[in-house]
Amino acid sequence: MRCLKSILLLISLSSILLLSNCSSNETLSPWPEINKTTKPWTRWWWLGSAVEKAEIRKTLLAFHEAGLGGVEIACIYGVQGLEEKYIDFLSPKWMDHLVFTLKIADSLSMGVDMTLGTGWPFGGPQVDLENAATKLRIKRIQRPSLKERNLDLKETITEDKITLQIVAIISFSENGEATDLTSLLKGTTLQLDPQLTPDELIVLYADKTLQKVKRAAPGGAGWTLDHYSSKALAKYLIPYTSAFDSLQTLPRSIFNDSYEVYGTDFTPDFLTSFQNLRGYDLKPHLQKLFLATDDPIGNRIKSDYRETLSEIYINDFQKPWNDWTHKREMKTRLQAHGSPGNLIDLYASADIPECETFGSMPFDIKGLRRLDENIRPGDADPAMLRFSSSAAHISGKPLVSSESFTWLREHFKTALSQCKPEVEDLFLNGVNHVFLHGSTYSPESAEWPGWKFYASVNFNPTNTIWADVPELFGYITRVQSFLQAGKPDNEILLYWPVHDIWGKFLKGRLMQQLAIHDLDTWLKHTPFYDAIQTLLFEGYSFDYLSDQFLAQALVAGGKINLPGGSYDAIIVPKTTHMPLKTMKKLLELQNQGANIVFEGTPETVPGWLEFESQTKELHSLLNTSKINTIPREAWTKYFSERGIIPEIFSKNQIKFIRRTYKNGYAYFLVNHTGTEFKGWISERSQSNSLILLNPLTEIHGKPATRINNNRKEFYLNLKSGESVLLLTENDLATSPWEYFETDTAAQLSLNGPWQLEPIQGGPIIPLKTKLDSLKSWTSINLEYEEFSGTVSYKTTFSIPEKSNPFWRLQLEDVRESAEVWIDNKYYGTLWSNPFELDFKELSPGNHTLELKITNLGANRVRAKEKRGEVWTIFNEINMVNKDYQKWDASVWDITPSGLLTPPKLIPLSLYNPK
Repeated sequence: MRCLKSILLLISLSSILLLSNCSSNETLSPWPEINKTTKPWTRWWWLGSAVEKAEIRKTLLAFHEAGLGGVEIACIYGVQGLEEKYIDFLSPKWMDHLVFTLKIADSLSMGVDMTLGTGWPFGGPQVDLENAATKLRIKRIQRPSLKERNLDLKETITEDKITLQIVAIISFSENGEATDLTSLLKGTTLQLDPQLTPDELIVLYADKTLQKVKRAAPGGAGWTLDHYSSKALAKYLIPYTSAFDSLQTLPRSIFNDSYEVYGTDFTPDFLTSFQNLRGYDLKPHLQKLFLATDDPIGNRIKSDYRETLSEIYINDFQKPWNDWTHKREMKTRLQAHGSPGNLIDLYASADIPECETFGSMPFDIKGLRRLDENIRPGDADPAMLRFSSSAAHISGKPLVSSESFTWLREHFKTALSQCKPEVEDLFLNGVNHVFLHGSTYSPESAEWPGWKFYASVNFNPTNTIWADVPELFGYITRVQSFLQAGKPDNEILLYWPVHDIWGKFLKGRLMQQLAIHDLDTWLKHTPFYDAIQTLLFEGYSFDYLSDQFLAQALVAGGKINLPGGSYDAIIVPKTTHMPLKTMKKLLELQNQGANIVFEGTPETVPGWLEFESQTKELHSLLNTSKINTIPREAWTKYFSERGIIPEIFSKNQIKFIRRTYKNGYAYFLVNHTGTEFKGWISERSQSNSLILLNPLTEIHGKPATRINNNRKEFYLNLKSGESVLLLTENDLATSPWEYFETDTAAQLSLNGPWQLEPIQGGPIIPLKTKLDSLKSWTSINLEYEEFSGTVSYKTTFSIPEKSNPFWRLQLEDVRESAEVWIDNKYYGTLWSNPFELDFKELSPGNHTLELKITNLGANRVRAKEKRGEVWTIFNEINMVNKDYQKWDASVWDITPSGLLTPPKLIPLSLYNPK
């Protein structure tokens, strides 16, 4: 069955390619050309790098046949008992396997990315303590006595007794006057001048976090790298330069995972960088910096400190990393979230910004299961996802990637139907290059369920969902083909007042990591977040704007032009702190004809240097400039008066994203509500020519249209969970879009009896059986209870004489996906909500229905562990459950499997919307 599904997918994609290439005017098919980048990619974990060439070839072929376009090699810890097969990272043997992987992938028209290290974050054996992640340690000595003229200031790293570097020693008098005593240091001894009677000494040390690479692979263990030091990075890159510069072919891109460098808020050259970037010496202000109370001046110094960390990270790490990678004609792929920096500028610094989803988001889709015992709450807030896509859009980067489905459900309990709305939300927020999280290299010799990574869905041939996974991959491919072919078409820029975050007390922390798991601290409950919700509700398309990119803005014909495109307006939400040069730039753009909307005006400038005089100048500007503050509830009226029109999809609870495409627009429309949408609706451009495309079935056609109150409208029918693509200004010669009405009074309930025949799976293949009434196959006997795989369900039914040939098959409760065959002809696979399939050729008489139903792997692994069979044989973290607690599937309840309720056949009739 798996082979057949692969052949069908290849035939489908080949047909698309033929249609798009055989005509110079590209009018035969509306679908863009499919290539490796339009397909989803996957993170590919190499456990212990214990890989073999034959298995690499076999796995890549399986990935290719299922519809994946590429892999990202991620090396991690190994499998217990197979130490002799481990291959050290970057060793000659490892490099030989990398070269082989690149060669096989290229032969399959697949791409390869890799992490510049093992596990995460960047680090490894080449990182000595001097270049390891650094934190600030302080010692405060109150009123040293006259007897303490020679102070031993030695401090050590407890674990290794290594003496810390003393960065600065500052003396403070009772009135706060500061004196730099660093030059008096002899070794670790301070020789105080007898005339000096300090009230306090503050000593700064470059301490070490002692964080090591998480989940490191053999040959990759070591300290985490200092991410604020270009010198540390240069040394880190030496072994990669040596390894890569001898290769003829290199990976497409180098990946840097989410910033999980914990507790690092310093680097030995920080004070010099601070003075260069902020314009003043930090040392005389250390007492204010280290205040443990919420103090206006202390908070300003802290703000400058945090902004300096952000700029050092970009200038001394991201830029040289980009330079090194670009020199070798590779791209950079970056997850900036979790860093202490300005996320917009950080994401934009990479060639491919990448966001991340973690956990399961709630959806109201009818029939979509979200059981509390199987999920952990998700962090894929649209407001967070848009940082990466906004950065790509305003900087002109064509691809936005995503680490997708991390911890989507408990292991062995993720269905394809549960993946679909999650990936749709990524598309709707600007992602167009999906990376699965992920796939584990697992040799054929490994006992089921094979090798696993502890936080992934595991898109792998050993997982039962692999039987129908080409359907999900094909769906992703078709949507991405449009999202990649088009360009962003967002009309509004929303200014991000990052200095309001940096200027908070934050319990005295010198660093605030902007992590996806901590949105309540820095993102939610802010005017910026509230503005996002308003814009989404009103139907506007928008990107975020940083101070750095605002400085690059130009105005022409009323349009605000950035490196990545043009916008109609800038919104400034309520903000407390705004740099003076930012306000000047906003007023300059306004004077040049740009639409600038202030929800409120800033109270002051950020930081400490000259803040009083700059704040005075800021207020003077505000008083002399024509600034009309506009509350959020009046934004729509303001924009409409200036021809900036929202889409009405949002008001109808239809999620959307709009991209420019050829001569018009491409929309992706999704119904994530619990009810069907059925009615007339319009798109903003009022196009004369529209085409609807179903990315699930590839059906396309021209929708019904009408003029209503001088507006052009089209008829849209989207059931709960459905999506559609809409193209404007497209004159493709195609049939009308077909609308169907159902006659539920004449529906047929297919009650059986049913013949059941297991096809593939394990631990053993149960015997054929018969069901007079449907129930979970787990209740048949112990063999069926423990079985995970695919079972054929067959029954017969009769279509009444003189019936319309149009019918809809509806599966109300199937666990989890089903191939549909009628009279030995394949019609499609039902794998997502709503589980429905339409037929146009069901003639009167008797027919045979076969449903090849695939369940989850949960019952098989449960049974395996109840028998006492041990398969969790991985190093370090091994396996954990969704809550990072001890793994034990033997305590699980049985997961229902198969066809649980009778399918329905519902008569359909075509209708023309009026």
